[in-house]
Amino acid sequence: MIDKIETLLSEIEQMTASNLEELEALRIKFMSKKGVIPSLMDDFRNVPSEQKREIGVKINELKQKTSEKINLLKEQFENKDSGIMDIDLTRTAYPVPLGTRHPISIVKEEINDIFKRLGFSISEGPEVEDDWHVFSSLNFADDHPARDMQDTFFIQNDPQIVLRTHTSSVQTRVMENTEPPIRIICPGRVYRNEAISYRAHCFFHQVEALYIDKDVSFADLKQALLFFAKEMFGEETKIRLRPSYFPFTEPSAEMDISCNICGGKGCPFCKHTGWVEILGCGMVDPNVLENCSIDSKVYSGYALGMGIERITNLKYQVKDLRMFSENDLRFLDQFKSAN
Repeated sequence: MIDKIETLLSEIEQMTASNLEELEALRIKFMSKKGVIPSLMDDFRNVPSEQKREIGVKINELKQKTSEKINLLKEQFENKDSGIMDIDLTRTAYPVPLGTRHPISIVKEEINDIFKRLGFSISEGPEVEDDWHVFSSLNFADDHPARDMQDTFFIQNDPQIVLRTHTSSVQTRVMENTEPPIRIICPGRVYRNEAISYRAHCFFHQVEALYIDKDVSFADLKQALLFFAKEMFGEETKIRLRPSYFPFTEPSAEMDISCNICGGKGCPFCKHTGWVEILGCGMVDPNVLENCSIDSKVYSGYALGMGIERITNLKYQVKDLRMFSENDLRFLDQFKSAN
């Protein structure tokens, strides 16, 4: 029996296969239930006691070397196949179309990046808010028109719970819980009870900025606005500030930029004025600071806010706000190059 095992060991060492089918046939020949090695195990019961130890060792050696040889040949076939097959055959034969980021996301990230370079960090807050953070803390009078049902969505007819109408509510939350200096931007979606048309929607997106510190002046605000306008619309962009009114800033202003379409010469887009309004801004009203437990005699600050859809319209000349939320792939595919 030992001679038979030695012959099989020699055969295993010289064993070759040209493909996986031949290798599988060899595996079956030697290692299947009715193969050579299991047959030897059956014959092992008839071996005299004094030879069992020697023959048992030889059978285990044969079994181990057979398994190693088959695994080695199998690895060679797999390595050979991997060198030839450079593609995944399970993939579709047709090119997979790539998606694109939404234009609102593209512009929002660009705005965020500009203010990050000025040292601002991003803060976010809940979209379902309470009256205090949306209105009262921001110096809105009880009879202010923004509290009217025509402008605000209330939750379950509760006048204290609303969908935020601006991201200024994030600013008040940060001011309540953070010691100055504060330098944040607050991007997010806001909601207003307005009729949907090509120029208005019941939800849209804003980015607001807030800077609170000692000795912050209107000159600091103007410099930040000029930097933003040039970075967003080009180095040749000019700005102008017009007096305005917001409950939470005093003094307040609206900022126009020179029309980026006609270069300030006048066109239908800017109504032949050469200027386009893009945002509101101003110095934070002392009452707002006091409402948020910040000493208005020590600290001052500025705030500004803009609609992302407005900036996107100016940048890409989108004439209908509804296109941003209709998920029309023909519209969205135009922004692949903007990624």
